Amino acid sequence: MPTTNETYEALTRKGAHFELATEDVLGESLSVFAKRPRALAELLVESEEFNDREFLVSGSQRLTYRQHREQVASFAAALEEKYGVRRGDRVAILGANSVEWIVSFWAVTSLGAIAVGLNGWWSASEIMDGLGDCQPKAIVGDKKRLERLKDESISIPVIEFESDFAPLATGGGELKIAEVSEDDPACILYTSGTTGQAKGVMLSHRSIIASVGLQTLNGAAMFIASGSTEAPPPPCTLLTTPLFHVSGLVAGVVMMLSAGAKVVLRDGRFDPVDVMRLIEAEQVTSWSTTPTMAHRVVNHPDIQNFDLTSLLSLGSGGSALRTDLQETIRSQIPSASVGLGYGLTESGGIATINSGDELVAHPTSSGRAMPCVDVEIRGADGQTLFAGEEGEVYVRSPLVMLGYWKNVVATNEALDDGRWLRSGDVGHLENGHLYINSRARDLILRGGENVYPVEIEHVLESHPDVDEAAVVGLDHEELGQEVLAIVVPAAGRTIDVDALRKWVFDRLAGFKVPSEWRVRQDALPRNATGKLLKPQLMGQAENTLVDE
Repeated sequence: MPTTNETYEALTRKGAHFELATEDVLGESLSVFAKRPRALAELLVESEEFNDREFLVSGSQRLTYRQHREQVASFAAALEEKYGVRRGDRVAILGANSVEWIVSFWAVTSLGAIAVGLNGWWSASEIMDGLGDCQPKAIVGDKKRLERLKDESISIPVIEFESDFAPLATGGGELKIAEVSEDDPACILYTSGTTGQAKGVMLSHRSIIASVGLQTLNGAAMFIASGSTEAPPPPCTLLTTPLFHVSGLVAGVVMMLSAGAKVVLRDGRFDPVDVMRLIEAEQVTSWSTTPTMAHRVVNHPDIQNFDLTSLLSLGSGGSALRTDLQETIRSQIPSASVGLGYGLTESGGIATINSGDELVAHPTSSGRAMPCVDVEIRGADGQTLFAGEEGEVYVRSPLVMLGYWKNVVATNEALDDGRWLRSGDVGHLENGHLYINSRARDLILRGGENVYPVEIEHVLESHPDVDEAAVVGLDHEELGQEVLAIVVPAAGRTIDVDALRKWVFDRLAGFKVPSEWRVRQDALPRNATGKLLKPQLMGQAENTLVDE
């Protein structure tokens, strides 16, 4: 049986469907798929091939590909005619995963406009910051999240899914496709980055389509490597990753539309029983999830009450998939091939992937670089390191972001000469396999969500009772990490933890609120430049500095 890597090579040889070519991409010679669509709207038009298949399933809503395209055409016309949306304009989308969210995305991009996915867990102030940054022509979203803005001054049109959307998405009509350049931005997705300040990552039509190509290639490679001689079942994916995440939007929706797959959505908080019910009822074949969600399903006492044998692929991202969890998934859902990968919003999502037999052989690796993707490890001087040497992970591919919206300084810091992306992650390469040192950075990965300590520290230190604060991640069996806050009271003040918890909750998304608290009377350890020494604070290293 060939390995997945050998199958990639076979599939990308000259003459194959996945033929590669070297082309100019934003001034750099990069490897790309020779035969590819040039705009997202082309994928939408090509979905006519699947007209009578179900595309979106959400509760009682069931839309075929034909119905989806009709709603997109109608809503796009309304955005253009009623709200003046044109090529290059931004339209912000704020909501939980829904049919309306997906239709809005395709309508906006078909006009050549830019879909801005706002984090549905943001507080009112965070949402307003995002709106102020992207300056959209309109905002569309669900009632629950728009309600957070009731006390804010909004000067742009607001389209509520529950009350305004249906009339605008009814009537169908001809789908108008705007002319766009392959390197025009198609969407903006916000990521906090290591500074904690939200930055809008611009992903182009080229980037998203290249990601779709790589994921299609990976699916073909996995099927061939499996040695199966039977036709695969109709593709159906369960989408539990938020659409404002690159994995949810690109892998969960755009990729699935290109494959003619059924996408199953669900409402409300994560519920492992409901997830298993949907897998069984809808005959779900793939589920891209987080380690936390996977943990809750495979360790649930009722798992044997559900038939999960339709599930052929279970992928994970957002944080490391522990070896013991990998083994539990294989034991509880033996039909599913387990996979994981490495990527970030700025890299366009996918960069490396590890699945099937290779994951069994290298369970702690993030995998090998995908075709069209280059990965290097560099030292502090920017020079490429040898295999086995640990340094910063650099990524280059046609998937890499255009840059950060209206933030030239941050873009120049992130993109090196040759359009190499500095990931900010530390890792090393061994025989082509990438290994990430997940503890080397300040980022906390809580249940697949990025939590940046500096953002929470700033909020805590704005409280009059707090002199200084430090936020770190603690290991957690289910969530991967949980958030710990260490606070030092201001002179003459005392700390009320419940009051501080509410202080943070009122200003930041709920997943950023610390679950563990420590009150410390001594000043936090810092170096000569004032940088907080978190290893020393947590007792992981000796503080050798003299407090003068």
